[in-house]
Formats: sequence, structure tokens, C-alpha cells
Amino acid sequence: MNHRLTTHSTIDYDRMHQYVSAHSYPLVFATISGAHLYGFPSPDSDFDLRGTHVLPLRSVLGLTVDDETIEKEGVYDGLEIDLVTHDLRKFIALMLRRNGYVLEQLLSPLVVQSSPEHEELISFAPGCITKHHAHHYLGFAATQWKLFAKESPPRVKPLLYVYRVLLTGIHLMRTGEVAANLVRLNESAKLTFIDELIEMKISGNEKGQLDCSAGAVADVDFHHSQYLRLVAELEQAYSQSSLPDLPSARDALNDLLVRTRTSFC
Repeated sequence: MNHRLTTHSTIDYDRMHQYVSAHSYPLVFATISGAHLYGFPSPDSDFDLRGTHVLPLRSVLGLTVDDETIEKEGVYDGLEIDLVTHDLRKFIALMLRRNGYVLEQLLSPLVVQSSPEHEELISFAPGCITKHHAHHYLGFAATQWKLFAKESPPRVKPLLYVYRVLLTGIHLMRTGEVAANLVRLNESAKLTFIDELIEMKISGNEKGQLDCSAGAVADVDFHHSQYLRLVAELEQAYSQSSLPDLPSARDALNDLLVRTRTSFC
């Protein structure tokens, strides 16, 4: 078990490791995603565990493949946990698409369970990053903005997601680095209102609403203008990005899949 980041005192890795170790199939890795990874968990936030399992060889040889994705949620030993894992083949296929979400899960520093295969996947991640990941973040931001804008009164969580995904996309286009923590991203973005929004979220609850007494930070029109500005910034970063058009890690990942599938039999 690899505890890469232990600064989150509310994270009980040992209890979560006990939970994932009861998985139906061997795990390549399990990490924490969601609000804890993004830097704005509320006291009542559940733990979003994401990972990769390995189906036995016999299970993937036929016409029908079951259990490619396994979802399990509930309360375990006092922890509210939402666990989603994909079979290694499906996870690798997602890595080779413009799916930033799976790369964030793979590279999450909040590691509950790891393995040598996990470390190999991490080493191949840079070869999966392309400039077209910008489309993933633009689409995700648009979905979250629609969710935020249609609610009355509006909630803080989808607004924070809007800023998080846009800043992640901009940072990725400019640096080639996957960074999902909004606190860290804002160190360079320097959006003065972000800290106040995060404070609302972490001191409230998952369904917390914008504090109407908070002045400009609660102004929907203000956030709409910021949303449009950051969308334009991400589109410009995409057009100027030196990232490749296609992933280069396909052969290496295929080899890892074959080796892992046969060794886990």
C-alpha cells in the first residue's frame, strides 16, 4: 500500500484499504478522486474511490464479458464510500482516448492501494496525453455550468467543478501535466474569489448554496463572465499547445495488458 500524500487528516487509508481489499477481483490500484482530490471536501462528502481490477483470462475470451465495470457504494465502518473500478483493458482503452478523468484517477496522489502494474501505468500516462484532452475539459465544464445555472438558489459544488475542470484543462494544455487540485491550480491562476468559494464548500455541506451575503462571489452574472473568459483561455491554450495529436503509449500499454492478464491467472 502506497500512501503518497498523507496531509489529509480526515482520510483513514487503513480502513479504506480494508474495504477495497474485499474486491471480487485483484486490483491494480485504488485511489481517491472527487472532492478530496480536488481540494474542497465538505464534512459530509463521501469518498470517491476509483481504480482498476483484472478479470481472469477465461472471463474475457468469450463473446460476452461481464464485470468490466464494478460499482459499489454504501457505508463501511462509518465511511460513506463510492467505489468504481474498470477491468484493466477497459481502463487502458479510456486512457488512450481524450479522457482526462481516468488520468486524474490514475495519477491521484491519494493512493489507497498500489502495485507494480500501477506504477507502470503511471509511467505510460504522459504518452496518453494529447492536445485534444482540451475537449474533455470544455465539455465537462459546460455540463457543470448548465447544472449550476439551472438551480435556484445555485449551489457551490457545481460552480467549483466548473473552475476546477477549466483550470485543469488550461494547465494541461500549457504544461502537459495533469493537476486536479483546485487549491494548487489557483496558486498560478490567482482567482481571488476561489478561496472564498472553497471555504463555503468545506465549511458547509455537499448541497451547500452560495451565500447571498457574500457580495460579488455570489453574483451569478459575475461567474458567467468568468466562465466564458476561462473557456476562451482554454480554447486559446488548445490552439497554441505543443502537445501531440495522438497518444504514443498504445503498444506499451498493450504489452502491459497482456503481461498482467496472463500473470494474474
